[in-house]
Amino acid sequence: MVSQFVSSHDVGLLGDLDYDFPEGIHAIGRLDNHSEGLLILTTNKKVTKLLFESKTPHKRTYLVKVNKVVTTETLNELRNGVTIRIKGGEHYNTTPCDAEIVAEPQDLFQDNDPAALYGTYSWLLISLTEGKFHQVRKMVRALRHPCRRLIRISIEDLCLGDLQPGAVKELEEEDFFRLLKIDNYN
Repeated sequence: MVSQFVSSHDVGLLGDLDYDFPEGIHAIGRLDNHSEGLLILTTNKKVTKLLFESKTPHKRTYLVKVNKVVTTETLNELRNGVTIRIKGGEHYNTTPCDAEIVAEPQDLFQDNDPAALYGTYSWLLISLTEGKFHQVRKMVRALRHPCRRLIRISIEDLCLGDLQPGAVKELEEEDFFRLLKIDNYN
């Protein structure tokens, strides 16, 4: 599924979900069609600016399954920033981020990845405050650990928790802004 309601391509859309979305709703901090996890939908047009164009950076956390066993040295490279290619082919040094190796999540979502049976892999927990196009994927690939699976589990204190794929959870606006640590009055 892609993080949009309309597409000229034959893909699953948010509008295909069994939910009566209000008019004017849109996705914020979209996920590409190879990623999964927490997606924010809102009718408040100010949220994108308040969350992603604010002077105060907002933390996003991902569970990332990568090829091969990740070493402490590689983890430190991630933590200190990685050189990636961004739009236009430019090189960009990512800002430092939080990164740690974690146990394979047993209760998250079904993992149909054949590498789980036939190859070595590691699960990482990566938290960052910037979001260049496909940044997490580019960071791990630059360190020779291609991404096998990418799951956004939180934006600030708004967490995916046990929400299942395709499920929708409504929040009161006051809770929404509190969990995202944004001020609705700017």
